[in-house]
Amino acid sequence: MPAASPRRLHLNAFLMNAGHHDAAWRHPRTQPGRVTDIGYFQHLARTAERGKLDSVFFADGLALAGKVRHNALGGLEPLTLLSALATATERIGLIATVSTTFNEPFHTARKFASLDHISGGRAGWNIVTSATVDEARNFGRDEHLEHGLRYDRAREFVEVATELWDSWEDDAITLDVDSGVYADTGKVHPIEHRGTHFRVRGPLNVPRAPQGHPLLVQAGSSEDGREFAARYAEAVFTAQQTLADAQAFYKDLKSRLARYGRAEDDVRILPGICPVIGSTEAEARALEQELTDLQVPEYGLAQLSGMLGTDLTGLPLDGPLPALPDERDINGNKSRFTLVAELARRDGLTLRELIARLGGGRGHRVFAGTPEQVADQLQEWFTQGAADGFNVMPPYLPGGLEDFVDHVVPILQDRGLFRTEYTGRTLREHYGLPRPANRFAAGRGGAA
Repeated sequence: MPAASPRRLHLNAFLMNAGHHDAAWRHPRTQPGRVTDIGYFQHLARTAERGKLDSVFFADGLALAGKVRHNALGGLEPLTLLSALATATERIGLIATVSTTFNEPFHTARKFASLDHISGGRAGWNIVTSATVDEARNFGRDEHLEHGLRYDRAREFVEVATELWDSWEDDAITLDVDSGVYADTGKVHPIEHRGTHFRVRGPLNVPRAPQGHPLLVQAGSSEDGREFAARYAEAVFTAQQTLADAQAFYKDLKSRLARYGRAEDDVRILPGICPVIGSTEAEARALEQELTDLQVPEYGLAQLSGMLGTDLTGLPLDGPLPALPDERDINGNKSRFTLVAELARRDGLTLRELIARLGGGRGHRVFAGTPEQVADQLQEWFTQGAADGFNVMPPYLPGGLEDFVDHVVPILQDRGLFRTEYTGRTLREHYGLPRPANRFAAGRGGAA
């Protein structure tokens, strides 16, 4: 038998306006005036592509989250942005967040199928249920849907979207000019979905996309989120602070796959890391401190209040966290609530210290060091059963991404841990995942 290909890690660049640190916009190395400038984002995407990264990712919310008085918030709608980036790049994958709570499956399936065609098979969907009451109030609701109900809706939403992507078989378009037949209508299928949350006749009005389905990504780590990921996700963006916690999450999620008829290699798990890079460790720590010194406590306190479901306004910054609710009483992001609460308790942090610790990654791991030290951290988690790759979150942009691509990626390549060239053209090929069979063709015994 031929030798198995060496396992290689996967790298996604999670891009956010001026950078992930909440004070990045105040730092002289950033360009906060360009958060609606497509040229700025084209440069970032091309930089990630130069580093042979698997993908770039843009998160999204449906409300103006946080205090815009103190941070560069808001910006471009991500699917629109990715369509523009698709024409400015050739290989890099393009992933966007779209909520299943405040959208409809037909619209969403149509938009992602279009992006996949425009990009030649590089689209990915980060599936979220939305987490805040502010989003609900932009869509005619006084309160947010209950957490479990949001996931019930999400499951049906994804089922409908995947049916719609399959509603055109791959060879449905015949282009028979002589007979006047453009498409074989026996291979274009209404889906006739009637469920609890949706009634959708179909078919989709976009032919089947190059990847069949876009890459399905998920980022929630609650119990509901883990079950959803085990059933549907092909890549998981997650947040852990320690190697042990990451190993436990990795083992738990992979162990859930078999009940859905899936293998462990069907899902890629990518913890987030915010790397603060310097040519020396002292330089990296100095940059980290510069960013901390630029934080606005009022902004950090408001963000922390949202994460913990507790109003912290007016509490002494050098005092401890107050008593917190139980996770079961949180109707927002349950897993992030637990991560932040445990971080504060484990390390005995004051509010001021917790705000500083969360400034770079909002609960994702922040690591300051040299390129070699960053590479060492990634290698350890990758080889010790904690990750299949990483969701790289530059603390400031564009320099934080440029430093990672120019100084960390070559080390990973020299160690044989990361590709030196793209070997495929689609996002699924980058992640080493198969193209889904078309359920209608498969049901007839036809080709995928």
